[in-house]
Amino acid sequence: ILNAGKGWFDAGDYGKYVVNAGISVWTLMNLYERNPSQLRELPIPESGNNIPDILNEVRWELDFMMGMQVPEGHDQAGMVHHKLHEHTWSPLPYTPAERVTDRFAYTPSTAATLNLAAAAAQMSRLIAPFDAAYAETCLIAAERAWKAAKENPEFKYGNIPGDGGGNYDDFYLEDEYYWAACELFVTTGKAEYEKSLIKSLDDDKIIGASKAPNGPMYWGGVATLGHLSMTLNAKKVDKATRQKISSLILSGAERYRKQITDEGYLVPMFEYEWGSTSSVLNKLILMAYAYDATGNRAYLDGLTMSMDYLLGRNALCKSFITGYGENPMFYPHHRYWVDEEDAGYPPPPPGVISGGPNEGASDEATAFMVVKNARSKRYADDVRSYSTNEVTINWNSPLVWVSAYLDEVYNPDSGVKRVGKSPVSAIRIAVAAIALVILSGLAAVFFRRKNKNK
Repeated sequence: ILNAGKGWFDAGDYGKYVVNAGISVWTLMNLYERNPSQLRELPIPESGNNIPDILNEVRWELDFMMGMQVPEGHDQAGMVHHKLHEHTWSPLPYTPAERVTDRFAYTPSTAATLNLAAAAAQMSRLIAPFDAAYAETCLIAAERAWKAAKENPEFKYGNIPGDGGGNYDDFYLEDEYYWAACELFVTTGKAEYEKSLIKSLDDDKIIGASKAPNGPMYWGGVATLGHLSMTLNAKKVDKATRQKISSLILSGAERYRKQITDEGYLVPMFEYEWGSTSSVLNKLILMAYAYDATGNRAYLDGLTMSMDYLLGRNALCKSFITGYGENPMFYPHHRYWVDEEDAGYPPPPPGVISGGPNEGASDEATAFMVVKNARSKRYADDVRSYSTNEVTINWNSPLVWVSAYLDEVYNPDSGVKRVGKSPVSAIRIAVAAIALVILSGLAAVFFRRKNKNK
């Protein structure tokens, strides 16, 4: 029934999750929608087909997401299966066999369904100038998903018995409804979606999302994705709605700017939570929007200092990005990138970011640190450390966004058109060089797909 063979493996294992795919593809598409001159040419199989390569790559993942949608004629038609993985955790290291008999699609969820509605609607409008047929396919899938989410009983994921993959549990879904309504409204202009998004903007959690202390967005908190998509298409809504969304973004960016001054290592950190590096990167996206809107150099300086933190100016003198910095990460928690080439396992390519310090570190390599180490030092560059050194698509995607943004702002030779109110007056060559080399590495990581990725 399902054709879910495409798509990216999610993290250090071989699972695929629609709710983590959603924010990952949104981040890359948002980068393109904000500035269509970004990442148009990449070393991927489809390059040269007259479609911007960043959209080509997102299409690979979106095809997986659409492949998880229940076909017409079946129970729960239009709903989307939450995830796809094995029933037990695969060993480490491990190369997946070229078969699917030991991998299973799990029960459809409302969250996954709304993730597809949002992401497919977003892709529909972006790819329409290049591939009208695929744009129509995406829009049909998006509207089917919205309709199914509205008509079927809500199914919220909690703890699913067994292992082999993460739960990605989520009990608050108003943000998914809001995000999906935003993307569908921008793409279609239909009053149904506009009415829904405006209603959601009265919800306290939607209002507070963009200044949450640990970051404005993550896979289970997607309201800010809607805010930012609406910002790029502000003329489609009334003045009051535009102003409300703008104020939410700017107030969040200001909170994160102030967090930098409160943290000893000059980074917008509140708690060193699981995936703390991605929390930083997602805050930087909001600060980039604030810099574009206001020209306030403090926001841009915050981006620069925070990238310094990720590259090694931190309590560990450790770069959390493979291949960059004086002391880069080498041994991510990953079943394939384990650097045992005699056994057929390569080292990680440059440009992979790990989760970073986790004050609740809980694996065999780091659990002892909770009582011995300062929270900023609870990290191990160790393949066993899934709680501090795993890698995931939703952490690498904001690294792409922020690196591309810094390259755009600082590097006059990037070939990328500058978007925003105030270009910088003095070019910092060191920052431009860092952004450029990270983007080069990311081309080998995020956009490294091979035809055998099944």
